[in-house]
Amino acid sequence: MKKIFLIFVFALGSQFLSACPVCEKQQPKITLGLTHGAGPQSNWDWVIIAVVAIITLLTFVFSAKYLFKPGEHNADHIKQSIFNN
Repeated sequence: MKKIFLIFVFALGSQFLSACPVCEKQQPKITLGLTHGAGPQSNWDWVIIAVVAIITLLTFVFSAKYLFKPGEHNADHIKQSIFNN
């Protein structure tokens, strides 16, 4: 049942992820076929997209960094009370 559901989700989900033919005509070359709508209208839109992409990338990098090496080695840190019990 789980496999059938996943196949159904991926088969139908792929149609919603690509842009429709009307939207593709309004898109610039960079985002052609990726999104719906008219796409970025001015250079400020590209600046906003770049800033959001940088914030997202930094968030991913720091979350991975602190997940694998949290760096809390003080004896009075709260996690040490859990490890000592």
